[in-house]
Amino acid sequence: MIIDKSSVERHYTHGDLLERILAALAATGKDIDALVAADLSPVDEFHTRGRDATDELAALAGITAGLHVLDVGSGIGGPARHLASERGCRVTGIDLTAEFVRTATALSRRVGLSDRVSFVAGDALDLPFPAASFDLVWTQHAAMNIADRPRLYAEMHRVLRPGGRLALQDVLAGSAGPPHFPVPWARRPEGSFLVDETTQRRLLAGAGFTVRNCRDVTGTAVDWFAARRARLQSMPLGMGLLLGDDFPAMIANQERNLVEGRVVVLQAVAVRD
Repeated sequence: MIIDKSSVERHYTHGDLLERILAALAATGKDIDALVAADLSPVDEFHTRGRDATDELAALAGITAGLHVLDVGSGIGGPARHLASERGCRVTGIDLTAEFVRTATALSRRVGLSDRVSFVAGDALDLPFPAASFDLVWTQHAAMNIADRPRLYAEMHRVLRPGGRLALQDVLAGSAGPPHFPVPWARRPEGSFLVDETTQRRLLAGAGFTVRNCRDVTGTAVDWFAARRARLQSMPLGMGLLLGDDFPAMIANQERNLVEGRVVVLQAVAVRD
């Protein structure tokens, strides 16, 4: 299947993202000239359950100081900065959306982490890194926009050192039918490429990975949405800055999809054979 990658970038690009984030931070009382990484947490963890999910996956993957991590689909850099500051690792992020990369780089500079994290604009299906460059590949809520999963996992396998780990948190297809749209990763069905857990395991094995840890966190995600429903749709510093005016509809549909079993959320760690 041929995918217009520019349509994915258009979905996430709004043109003045950094300025809007800085304005929202100032409106909440933050000194934008003296920011720390924690100040950005309401907006820069662009996935279900935010920083809690990042901490859980980091623990599951055993991320420690000294590792070089590649974050595939790094967004505006929240997980990369958090892993670098809390786990002591070095992180390189890659994202298809150039505006996200520019914003991630600028925010990392503002919070003093430019020496530990870096970001490049690029395609996850053609990673611009030599073979065996990284100890761990990390990805959260990125694969839903990628149709060619075999090539995605093959590229992740290629850039990992032997014995390296892949840590992922993905939205997968549930058993109750197709999701309601729009959702945070796609406004229409043609932009969404979900697979079910069985297919994901088969594709990972085909790429040379052995799944070592896997857990379904859908129930926790449902509870998270229910507890934060009103705040998610109205908070001035939040994911709505990244997604635009139809963000409330996206969040409502994502909660509905989880409750109805149309999508599930899975965390997993796989080892490169």
